[in-house]
Amino acid sequence: MESGPVRTLVRLMLTNRLSMAYLGLVAVVIAKAAVDSAHADEHGSEYAWLWPPLVTFPVYPLLSALGRTAWRPDTPNWFFIGTVVASALLQSLALGALRQAVLARHRRSLRSC
Repeated sequence: MESGPVRTLVRLMLTNRLSMAYLGLVAVVIAKAAVDSAHADEHGSEYAWLWPPLVTFPVYPLLSALGRTAWRPDTPNWFFIGTVVASALLQSLALGALRQAVLARHRRSLRSC
C-alpha cells in the first residue's frame, strides 16, 4: 500500500519518538504557562507566557511576524497560541525528517560494510 504525501507528513510530524517528545515538551510548557498565569498576581502573569515562544524559537518569530504585519498593534490572543502550536508542528516535522534522514544514512552505511 502506498503512503500518500499527507500520510507521510503526519507520520514525520506526529508518530516518531523524537517528534512526540518535542510536542510533549511544548504541551507541558503551554500547560505550565496557563497554570502560572492563572495563579500569579497581575505583574507576574505576563511573564508566564514567555516560555512557549522560546521553546518554539527558530520558527516562532517568522510566523509571528506574519501576524504583526496583518494586524499591526492589535494582534488577537488566539493568534499567539496558534502561532506557538503551528511553530511546534513545523519543528516537529523538521525533527521527524531529520530523524528519518539520519536513520536512512545509518542503514546505508551498515549495508556498505
